[in-house]
Amino acid sequence: MLPGLVWLGVLMVVPCAIILVTAFYERGTYGGVDWSVFTFANFTRAGEWLYLSIFLDSARIAGLAAFFALLIGYPAAYAIARSAPRHQTALLFMAMLPFWTNYLIRTYAWIVLLNPTGLANNFLQWLGLTSAPLPLLYNEFAVILGLVYNYVPFVILAIYSALQRLDPSYAEASRDLGAGALTTFWRITLPLTAPGVAAGAVFVFVLSIGNFITPDLLGGGKLQMVGNLIYDQFLTARDWPFGSALSVFLIAVMLLLLFAQAIAANRARGEGRGHA
Repeated sequence: MLPGLVWLGVLMVVPCAIILVTAFYERGTYGGVDWSVFTFANFTRAGEWLYLSIFLDSARIAGLAAFFALLIGYPAAYAIARSAPRHQTALLFMAMLPFWTNYLIRTYAWIVLLNPTGLANNFLQWLGLTSAPLPLLYNEFAVILGLVYNYVPFVILAIYSALQRLDPSYAEASRDLGAGALTTFWRITLPLTAPGVAAGAVFVFVLSIGNFITPDLLGGGKLQMVGNLIYDQFLTARDWPFGSALSVFLIAVMLLLLFAQAIAANRARGEGRGHA
């Protein structure tokens, strides 16, 4: 385990520790950090309503992205898991295929699709559903769409893994007792795959709430999320301590969510063993 621990320590623990320490100092006169002044002012400032509202908006958008990713990802994972074994590898490959393309290229592709003269608007007008281009780009809709598209493969993988571990004898017993397909799904399949659902939702939420590329490109700079706020503090305002304080809050939220998901997954596994 030593190589993995060294890798995590150097590239994750040490940078996070530097961010935490930097948050307790003041901005220098010309940017950077003034290491001579220790203060809690950055955390107090981060708790002001102006920045708190950005956190809440970011959480709302990330929550919507996770919700829609689950609506798309669960049926896709279920279809893959229930397909013939010889087809599953190819279907999973197709689900993961977007990851073979650069994130920026995939995001720019949505700009081409959603702009007023893009394929989406032209297709809707060709069908006669609209008489003028719809505002599909540079708004919250475009940002959520981009986040869902980029992160739904994580949901598919997480739920597919949970479905593959599911003992088929549970569903067989449910059918033998007279339950229909829908009842079996709601009372057997969905509860037993809840850890996979939770893992996929947390993945999408955590990756979305700190994302700054998608809001910047698909939101056209009109939508401010916490990732954009942190980016601006480091590279535009050059207020590294305040940017670090915002980062600490974001990291804390992510760790709490991951910790809660791990507890829920362990509890679900324990209940599953108890039922077995």
